Amino acid sequence: MLLLLGLLVLALAPPLSGAESVCRLLGEALAPELEAEGDLIIGGIFTFRTGYKGQIPTFESLPNQPECRNLNYREFKFAHTVIFAVEEINRNPSILPRHRVGYRIYNACGYSNIMRSAMALASGVEKVIDGRNCSHSVKAEAIIGHSASAPTMGFARILGRFQVPVISHFATCPCLSNRKEYPSFFRTIPSDYYQSRALAKLVKHFGWTWVGAISNANDYGLNGMAGFVRAAKDEGVCIDYQVAFESTDPGHSVRKIGDIIRNATSKVIVTFMSHREIKVLVSELHRQNISGLQWVGSEAWLTDDSLTDSDGHQLLIGAIGFTVRKQQIPGLGPFLQDLHPSKHPNSQFLKDFWESVFDCSLNLPTGNDERRQCNGSENLRYVNNAFTDVSELRFSYNVYKAVYAVAHALHNIFTCQPGEGSVANNTCATPTDTKPWQVLQYLQQVNFTTKQGDNVYFDSYGDSPAGYELINIQRIHKGTMEAAVVGQYNTFATTGQQLQLRNVPVSVCSESCPPGTRKAQQKGKPICCYDCIPCGEGEISNTSDATECLKCPPAYWSNKQRDQCLLKTIEFLSYTELMGIILTFFSLLGASLTIIIAGIFYHYKHTPIVRANNSELSFLLLFSLTLCFLCSLTFIGRPSEWSCMLRHTAFGITFVLCISCVLGKTIVVLMAFRATLPGSNVMKWFGPLQQRLSVLGFTLIQVLICVLWLTISPPFPYQNMSWYQHKIILECHLGSAIGFWAVLGYIGFLALLCFILAFLARKLPDNFNEAKFITFSMLIFCAVWITFIPAYVSSPGKFTVAVEIFAILASSFGLLFCIFVPKCFVIIFRPYENTRKHIMQKDHH
Repeated sequence: MLLLLGLLVLALAPPLSGAESVCRLLGEALAPELEAEGDLIIGGIFTFRTGYKGQIPTFESLPNQPECRNLNYREFKFAHTVIFAVEEINRNPSILPRHRVGYRIYNACGYSNIMRSAMALASGVEKVIDGRNCSHSVKAEAIIGHSASAPTMGFARILGRFQVPVISHFATCPCLSNRKEYPSFFRTIPSDYYQSRALAKLVKHFGWTWVGAISNANDYGLNGMAGFVRAAKDEGVCIDYQVAFESTDPGHSVRKIGDIIRNATSKVIVTFMSHREIKVLVSELHRQNISGLQWVGSEAWLTDDSLTDSDGHQLLIGAIGFTVRKQQIPGLGPFLQDLHPSKHPNSQFLKDFWESVFDCSLNLPTGNDERRQCNGSENLRYVNNAFTDVSELRFSYNVYKAVYAVAHALHNIFTCQPGEGSVANNTCATPTDTKPWQVLQYLQQVNFTTKQGDNVYFDSYGDSPAGYELINIQRIHKGTMEAAVVGQYNTFATTGQQLQLRNVPVSVCSESCPPGTRKAQQKGKPICCYDCIPCGEGEISNTSDATECLKCPPAYWSNKQRDQCLLKTIEFLSYTELMGIILTFFSLLGASLTIIIAGIFYHYKHTPIVRANNSELSFLLLFSLTLCFLCSLTFIGRPSEWSCMLRHTAFGITFVLCISCVLGKTIVVLMAFRATLPGSNVMKWFGPLQQRLSVLGFTLIQVLICVLWLTISPPFPYQNMSWYQHKIILECHLGSAIGFWAVLGYIGFLALLCFILAFLARKLPDNFNEAKFITFSMLIFCAVWITFIPAYVSSPGKFTVAVEIFAILASSFGLLFCIFVPKCFVIIFRPYENTRKHIMQKDHH
């Protein structure tokens, strides 16, 4: 272009009188940093220095060269990977056997230099030959580069109009897949279209549904972040804030972003930035003392060792993200170690690189340079830095594939058979005069397999197959970052199988939390550093790395491992357990003894001792005691609606019947004594009829209380989950507590009345005196039931039922033994005392 412009100016200018016209270039073509002659040239554009200081152009004059800073070893290794691949191709007789491939590699710092380098490679202007033949043209067949998307878009759009192939190893902006804007662009790295979706699936996998988003304020960052935001929305991930900036922005804009991060509630940051922007950002966060962040990065900065030059780079430990798969390039390591300034004497950067690595000067010592002079013993074989390190060849391998793609395309051109070509009408290109559009067509159809086994081809958009490795930055040392490969992402895998993790890559300080635990963030550390806290009782987590434990439903409880909810054990007093068997035995024993005693009394019903103790009330009392013993059985077994209503009402009515009989016997004793006094006629007021009516009346009152209780709010089966967390107590709810305590209170009232009357009659003559036995029985009865109340209230679960049964049995046995056993003893073992004569003799005493 400069050549054509110069010729046009010269053609329009008037000839100099008396002088021969001379061909001159208007301007000066950029010289390559590294070059080698060949009849086929592969171009390269890289940025060997990370930062630069330039001026805003005024468009009134050509801009000055920018001031470049900070050596970038990775970019320098990219350039030497091109040289290594070219020399390897030249040694390979199966590729371009009759041709020698050369290279022209530019060190372009700043947008203007990158554009000028691309123009120089496309036009082929090299140097002035003579006054008439202005220059020698050595144009590049294809251009490898650049590493960044924004400058690549600038020159790829222009070169696309001339159909000059551009192959990038690192430019990932999805916009570059637009064939209308960039018709000659190819890349050996996947588009960010895939990376943005992979990052969305990654944050979703770890449950980070509230994240911040920061990107470059250029096409690379904005397009990549826009793709992530769309994919995140589909995955249910929400964006807390979204900001963009450039490393060249004023300082206050970066401080503003730091304020946004500090005040945000999200602690996970997803980034689409280059290494320049991430350096600026972490330096600002370090200055503001902002930490505890989890970084999710794009491949543009995750593996860049130059990040160690920035303040606050330790904040990036634990960062996670996707990058292209690493691969080995046999022979590249020794090739890089064999580098020496003498191999490229015209390269100023190689001299600067050498002096920086060995801290010596290649020039003669001057007063301003205090470094020692290089003595020739310096050798890269004993140096371990980002340039010589070949253990993590990711983007260098993309450069290697790009060079081979161009070589295979050229080889296919030169080996084309007539009628099998890829140009119009299946014709072949002219090997001695290839055109850029012909190289472009063959490059579009290239398909080969590298020595490493990777299949290299380009789709209709110029993109390569997408596959990523998931890496986790674990340590940062001077000049190097250590990252572990912890998973992979394959876009061509089936849905649900695309993201595969070898282990959980959240942090070097934390292992994956197994099911049954939850993650608890460690104070003052990034979100990826956490402790695994076991779930509490009644809570579970059935997935790894759960952030919260889930409560089990009310009827369920967690197992010992806390990873599953199990149905709670249902507990009630059953006939099959030991306690139920013992209580059942004593209930039946009491009922049996009562029936035996009733049989003895019936057999000796005509004897004086039976007749003297009111045989009718005695038989009714024995009947009620039998019912008391048997009603305790209703408390054992699984509670049901009918058993709950029966157990309390049967207990209340039978006990009142029992106490009423005892009360009647006590009153009879008192009345009998009063009847022996002169002029007393009280027995006619409390004869057999009145005794029956009193028992019936006392019992009907209890029946009425029970009917009201069952009508208003009856007892019902109830699952009690408050006593025990891990089991359900199946019991009878009282329904109306007032009804229950009214039943007990009425029994207590009759028992107390009976006790008082029996106590008053305890000193009456022995032959009439049942009162002292009734006194003891009522004393036992009252003691049992007074003790029962606190025991009943405080006993948990089925023990409540056991306490109630024990009170029923204890009080029933007390009545049975105190009232009837002494009489049975006399009837059976002392029959001589069971005579009217003996009783009358005791009377006279």
